[in-house]
Amino acid sequence: MIKTVTITIKQKFLAHQKYWRRHFISRLFNVHVDASPVEIQNESWGRAEQIQREERVLLLKMGKTRDIDDLPKNPANYTSLTPLWFLERAATVHPTRISLVHEPVQYTWQDTYQRCRRLASALSNRSFGPGNSAKAVVAVIAPNVPALFEAHFGVPMAGAVLNSVNIRLNAQAIAFLLGHSKSEVVMVDQEFFTLAEEALKIQEGNEKNFKPPLLVVIGDKSCDPKSLNYALGRGAIEYEKFLESGDPEFDWKPPEDEWQSIALGYTSGTTSSPKGVVLSHRGAYLMSLSNPIIWGMDERAIYLWTLPMFHCNGWCFTWTLAAVCVTSICLRQVTAKAVYSAIAYAGVTHFCAAPVVLNTIVNASKEETILPLPRLVHVMTAGAAPPPSVLFAMSEKGFRVTHTYGLSETYGPSTVCAWKPEWDSLPPIKQARLNARQGVRYVGLERLDVVDTKTMKPVPADGKTMGEIVMRGNVVMKGYLKNPKANEEAFANGWFHSGDLGVKNPDGYIEIKDRSKDIIISGGENISSVEVENVLYTHPAIYEVSVVARLHERWGESPCAFVTLKPEMEKNDKQQLIDDIMKFSRSKYACLLGSKINSVRASAKNSDWEDSETCPQGQGKRDGTCQGE
Repeated sequence: MIKTVTITIKQKFLAHQKYWRRHFISRLFNVHVDASPVEIQNESWGRAEQIQREERVLLLKMGKTRDIDDLPKNPANYTSLTPLWFLERAATVHPTRISLVHEPVQYTWQDTYQRCRRLASALSNRSFGPGNSAKAVVAVIAPNVPALFEAHFGVPMAGAVLNSVNIRLNAQAIAFLLGHSKSEVVMVDQEFFTLAEEALKIQEGNEKNFKPPLLVVIGDKSCDPKSLNYALGRGAIEYEKFLESGDPEFDWKPPEDEWQSIALGYTSGTTSSPKGVVLSHRGAYLMSLSNPIIWGMDERAIYLWTLPMFHCNGWCFTWTLAAVCVTSICLRQVTAKAVYSAIAYAGVTHFCAAPVVLNTIVNASKEETILPLPRLVHVMTAGAAPPPSVLFAMSEKGFRVTHTYGLSETYGPSTVCAWKPEWDSLPPIKQARLNARQGVRYVGLERLDVVDTKTMKPVPADGKTMGEIVMRGNVVMKGYLKNPKANEEAFANGWFHSGDLGVKNPDGYIEIKDRSKDIIISGGENISSVEVENVLYTHPAIYEVSVVARLHERWGESPCAFVTLKPEMEKNDKQQLIDDIMKFSRSKYACLLGSKINSVRASAKNSDWEDSETCPQGQGKRDGTCQGE
């Protein structure tokens, strides 16, 4: 609540004093100043100083501390933070350097800047830009293609908000996102046009006053032209034609206030309707600059788009790459073969990926790999807790993995397992275990802690006492769109509550143990599904594993593991493998599990056999079923 303080000023004073009073107090001290009209006439400096002394007393009574000066913000010394300027700078400094490659097309930074300005202009020409009573939302449904990268600049340059939609969602979920965000423009890749079309039909059926959005289809020469022709036949505007209607020299304006929204993204909604995470220009700017500092990335890097740009805006690397002037390569479909080929033939030095992608890379067949690597390749991983066994395998193949952790609500990764020089002399498996922790706060995050969920007091740094991971700072979201209840819960007690349970180690590094809703309570003991998964990942036959809770008559709950076997293990005897995995897990985790794991469901990759002793349907913890295939 903004306090209102009335200050009656009878005396005349100098013009700069009025400016200072209005802006300095209201902006920096969060009060509204109601001053009577003042004529700008000659006045003694002594009287002006007296007025300032009176105001100083007023501010002290309010519990505020006045600065050493009365200098105000002005256009010369204050500009709202936004990552949009990074692109203008890249085009100025390196106009002919390759910015983006998507075979057979490639663009320079000058090209990209002009295309983004065309996009902003085209949107503005159709009244989706400045001048509207409310910001327009532009949804983009696309894989990693240049148009999605360009939308991260062109859309906010038009004064609109970008909504990058997960292409893996079904039509029902996308219909909810488009309706909830009130997206007025939908840009969709030709491969996903029918998905968007189905979603819009569902949205139309759900809304009484449905207004069809402007539909723009993104063509791709690597796709079958039939889907593009179909979209054009349905009245969609082709993306390149849409850009041609825009001005490459469009005079875009930065946001007046850095708190204005730049992007909107939706949580997965696994347990409820997806929540719209609103991000600001300020937060995007700070995270974009934190990324290369944390990773040690410079302009010599070549970045591979393995991470979807629709995931937390590519962890803000869409804007980071422009800030550092890095060349990036789009990867429409991520496969181990495509990653190894890009490293060998395109000079890739950096890429981001979830642990599941790393698992695919380390378990790739000889036909898919190109080893040894021609250079050290830097990998940033987040999105789930990576098993130490996977980190160890990546290191063995020549990758240097930087482990980070974050959420959509924190602009992507906001903590990092910062590597320490003294770890270099440790055995590789010990290094992997240390690197599997979530670490310490990003340079752009001000506070990070693990707290008791009831008292909000920090847990001891003993590596054992579990609490909730909480954050505070400028790279925490503005809030959830149109969801005050969720905002109240997320920001309770002045912290952002991650919902992740973890511990704080003696060296201050945090470590996730589980999601608060996923912890397995067995016989009064808390069992971390993440820890059980990490144990099972070390079994030589296991390719993928997921552990959930199942009801148990004696223990209340017990772990239930779903396992995907490595391809070479598919022909092995089913029951023998299951028995071996059960024996292995108990031997490695006996202190907590004992005989409580009583069911492992094994499903071989590309095979139809499975364990007959499965978790009973309707007895899972999260959504009423025991998660299966």
